[in-house]
Amino acid sequence: MASWNSTPLEITYEVLGWMAFVSWSISFYPQVILNFRRKSVVGLNFDFVVLNLTKHSSYLIYNASLYFSSAVQKQYFKKYGEKQMIPVAANDVAFSCHAVLLTAVTLYQIAIYERGNQKVSKISIGIVAVVWLAAAVCVFVALPRHSWLWLISVFNSIQVSMTCIKYIPQAVMNFLRKSTDGFSIGNILLDFSGGAASYAQMAMQSIDQHSWVNFYGNIGKTLLSLISIFFDLLFMCQHFVLYRGKNSEELVKTSDEPVSENV
Repeated sequence: MASWNSTPLEITYEVLGWMAFVSWSISFYPQVILNFRRKSVVGLNFDFVVLNLTKHSSYLIYNASLYFSSAVQKQYFKKYGEKQMIPVAANDVAFSCHAVLLTAVTLYQIAIYERGNQKVSKISIGIVAVVWLAAAVCVFVALPRHSWLWLISVFNSIQVSMTCIKYIPQAVMNFLRKSTDGFSIGNILLDFSGGAASYAQMAMQSIDQHSWVNFYGNIGKTLLSLISIFFDLLFMCQHFVLYRGKNSEELVKTSDEPVSENV
């Protein structure tokens, strides 16, 4: 495996990586705390949380496998070259573990707190079922040939797909309610910071190695950052510009509308 050519770039890479980890990890807490204080999850789209759990679970499988498995790393070097660096850092694995845990906590809050008429849509349930069934089939396909890199790339593709669609239910729900009340903007601001730091981290590695392989060799991380930043900007626009100032009293008037059922 290649080594770093520049110590300052290596230090910057590590700092940016842990900045992304801290920002993304803390981003889960504003929503959890908001739910706890309100003893309600009205305004939080349940499809977003369910899809998010599938996304982070698949991302954990990808990160942990590529970071810890020598067999997977061997296949990675064979495909992209011995001089390349593994595009997964320790902070990526730590973030994935933390993300799965906190998303599970949010699901538990959905189960115990006031939720009005909101519920997980059949579409989201169907998507999750199909995704995990397809993943199981891929496991059996990969076993005979020991195609471990291909297999974890499947989980990477799953997390990219979930990233693309998981934000949509919440964005549509905010649009239908003309409000972001009940959905923590703190989560979005921290998520935006994490996405920017993650993208910058990958750029540091590319500059040092004079190669952009880590961008397309770990296309999931690249798309994760870009897609997250796009939707974060959309949510910020909804919160601070389009629906600014709508209070919780107005939310109560519309909370009986089963908006999440149709998302």
